Amino acid sequence: MWTTEACCKCRAQPLNPLSPRAPCRCHRMEKTLLANPGTTASCPARARKWSNSQPADLAHMGQSREDPTGIEAFATPVSALPRTGSDPVLLKAPAPLGTVANSLRASDGQLQAKAPAKPPRTPSFELPDASERPPTYCELVPRVPCVQGTSLSQSCPEPEAPWWEAEEDEEEENRCFTRPQAEISFCPPDTPSCLLGPQNRPLEPQVLHTLRGLFLEHHPGSTALHLLLVDCQATGLLGVTRVQRDNMGVSSGLELLTLPHGCRLRLELLERHETLALAGALAVLGCSGPLEERAAALRGLVELALALRPGAAGDLPGLAAVMGALLMPQVSRLEHTWRQLRRSHTEAALAFEQELKPLMRALDEGAGPCDPGEVALPHVAPMVRLLEGEEVAGPLEESCERLLRTLHGARHMARDAPKFRKVAAQRLRGFRPNPELREALTTGFLRRLLWGSRGAGAPRAERFEKFQRVLGVLSQRLEPDS
Repeated sequence: MWTTEACCKCRAQPLNPLSPRAPCRCHRMEKTLLANPGTTASCPARARKWSNSQPADLAHMGQSREDPTGIEAFATPVSALPRTGSDPVLLKAPAPLGTVANSLRASDGQLQAKAPAKPPRTPSFELPDASERPPTYCELVPRVPCVQGTSLSQSCPEPEAPWWEAEEDEEEENRCFTRPQAEISFCPPDTPSCLLGPQNRPLEPQVLHTLRGLFLEHHPGSTALHLLLVDCQATGLLGVTRVQRDNMGVSSGLELLTLPHGCRLRLELLERHETLALAGALAVLGCSGPLEERAAALRGLVELALALRPGAAGDLPGLAAVMGALLMPQVSRLEHTWRQLRRSHTEAALAFEQELKPLMRALDEGAGPCDPGEVALPHVAPMVRLLEGEEVAGPLEESCERLLRTLHGARHMARDAPKFRKVAAQRLRGFRPNPELREALTTGFLRRLLWGSRGAGAPRAERFEKFQRVLGVLSQRLEPDS
């Protein structure tokens, strides 16, 4: 056996290829080994290298020291053997190599005897996988297996609440001021409109007719909630993401309005206030039909203002915009229309004269009601105008007192921002807005409606000046000067 295998071993050496003309050295090695049996101990490396990969040749590894062939087999340490178990097991004594080798019998490359039994081991855990693939097996990070049964809420998840009904965490409300990163805009990005096309002209008649029918379908209370929802989003009171909070350094837009880096938000709110006022005035001046139609439009605006006042919806920016439309010179000069309102809709006319006008005057002077219990969104227009450098009208003493009241109210408004947020969320709880009406009250839609898709990008002052002249022409057509 040794002669044949030694000869094969010599042929398997890649470093010393045999020349086809050279005589085989296997017989010479055989004679040397038979003549000097003690030389086997001096070449242990030759005896260790077995290049045959058949499982049947594992039997040669199990030969003991008393093998009659005279070859001294070496004992492989236990640590060099492959592990048959998954967990580490301490052996009392090294197992004889022959017991392992003799347990493996093979023929034609297949194991026929049973493999040695695995040592006792603790049960493994399976890591749950999020996908539908088989679970991943791992013993390095054992985890408690998940409970098989699921609760009713997990099997049938409830629909998610709207973003304006989501409750803010106390940790977010009580967070400290951090350094702002960038100016924040709460105006929604330009999205495809369901009422306007990609390119539209100013004051398209078909769109105006659709909006008129849309507002007639909803009563003033529903329209007031739609306006409150859009105003809360535009002001940054509801729906503010964590990324926006980190960028602006505070938790709401009411606080951002009082800070130097809130200039962009202040300009956006000023434009929204003026755009809503122009759209409300257009609702009256655009009625070219009978006198009663314009009087009905006035009554609708008065009822909407009553639905927005403190104690109702509590949307003071919306109330200021509607009152700005009713008090606009192009509308207030329509004597025949206001006289018809007093005749046909006396209650609305009295509410406008006795309740709404004094309330709006007090709010502009900083003396109106602004408690979070009855107001969901405070009146921010006076503070925004003041911080943007607009002059305060009136005598010097009155203007100084008005300035102090406005600044004092702005400080309280920023301090009570979490309370206003809770009140607004309570007002809108369970409210499901109409998508078309909600879009019709956004600043971006109104800008495109009044100035068209091309004119919406013009400078703000230029746009408002031109539209004021348009409203003046419409007012003169309805009731020319006598």
